Amino acid sequence: MYAVSHIWDTSNSDGDEYQADGDTIVAIVTGGQQGAVSIVRVSGEEAVETVGRIFVAAGSEKKWKPESHRVYYGHVVDKGAIIDEVLVIVMLGPRSYTAEDVVEIHTHGGGICAQRVLQCCLEQGARLASPGEFTLRAYLNGRLDLSQAESVASLVSARTAAAADCALAGLSGGLGDEITDIRNECLSLVSEIDAHIDFDDDLPPLDCDGVSERVGLVLDRVERALSTAKQGRLLSSGIQVVLVGQPNVGKSSLLNALSGYEKAIVTDVAGTTRDIVEADVVIGGIPVTLLDTAGLRDTKDKVEMIGVERTRAASQAADVLLHVVDASRGWTAEDEAILKGVVGDDGQAFVPPMMLLVNKVDLVEEDRVDRLIPKDVRKYFSQTVSTSASTGSGMAALHDGLLELVGAPTMSPGGVSWAVNDRQAEALTRAYESLVQAQDSIESQLPLDFWTIDLRSALLSLGEICGAEVTEEVLDDVFSRFCIGK
Repeated sequence: MYAVSHIWDTSNSDGDEYQADGDTIVAIVTGGQQGAVSIVRVSGEEAVETVGRIFVAAGSEKKWKPESHRVYYGHVVDKGAIIDEVLVIVMLGPRSYTAEDVVEIHTHGGGICAQRVLQCCLEQGARLASPGEFTLRAYLNGRLDLSQAESVASLVSARTAAAADCALAGLSGGLGDEITDIRNECLSLVSEIDAHIDFDDDLPPLDCDGVSERVGLVLDRVERALSTAKQGRLLSSGIQVVLVGQPNVGKSSLLNALSGYEKAIVTDVAGTTRDIVEADVVIGGIPVTLLDTAGLRDTKDKVEMIGVERTRAASQAADVLLHVVDASRGWTAEDEAILKGVVGDDGQAFVPPMMLLVNKVDLVEEDRVDRLIPKDVRKYFSQTVSTSASTGSGMAALHDGLLELVGAPTMSPGGVSWAVNDRQAEALTRAYESLVQAQDSIESQLPLDFWTIDLRSALLSLGEICGAEVTEEVLDDVFSRFCIGK
């Protein structure tokens, strides 16, 4: 279990505010992939001194006394031996990522050089950073609020340009500013009500209708923030789309057309796909995982039987199910059997949203396409789209249909605002419920104390989002998702 409790010190506080400990921390921040350059980051009170004991600036024999936001060229030396030729960037606090003194050592890539420099820093007294500790220190030192810290993790893990834009909007303070404004309005309401509880005889009568109206406006803002949760979930997790159908109806060709390369084998032989073939694509800014499955049919081939069983399992776990039929054959008894296998004989089995894909329409006359699928079959499908994987016809309609089925607007790069994640949405939901209860208390003319109980509950939930009200468990949950070096 990841824990961050060792990273802060509360000995000089009242227990409500956390402070970063005095350790100097170090980590390789460029990950394990091969590249021309690796970066070792050092942060803390002794960052400059730690690096100064192993770094020798070129052309200087004096003790290294760097200026902030300058780049220095030289060598890392261990016991008199040159370890690597490096560039060193110094960012003195508070003008750094962590708001502490930060030194970044740019080494040659490949892993070995960075590891040797890291070891030198550890031998000089630095401690290896925990996952997310640099960002945690940025939060503890007041440079980022908690929602911005979470946006850093979202930016690093973004799978599409739209997801990166959404994370950048959060990192710029969009969500944090909105939550802070909402929270301040709740604080103002609590202060006003508390004043009337304590000094009612000395104040004008409380405008109950005005308070109710203000609570209603806060509710609207919380609801608008909550409405972004689906966008956030789609951008971070994406959707899984499973293609099912008879063998040789063009499922593999469709997967290749959607992904833009030959991911699946395409032949005239039925049953070519025996296992699930996976391809990742981006549709309307949403990461989409396409699963081309084995054709559903009765078979005695043991390998194909396993593929068929996996197809059925994937169908139940999908976000969208694409039932592909061959336009040149029309709707057949085999297609009917596949549909019944998915929805059940009574049509009541739980299934994800389904789209009927009439493929190979280039092989039939255009006026016949609408007559290929019986009306009593169409009722099982949210949409019907005609396509030709070989000509590309209907692919744009397929894209639009998928986005509509999952409730996702087209999100082009540069046009995406911030969105809340699951943790933030849960806190917003609790805040919303508390505000609804507060409004009910006002309308029911309950004593003022009841109003403040619910408003304070909303304040607590809103504070969990931006970090104004935070527990060790919340921080543990947030920063356990970070990688080492961030």
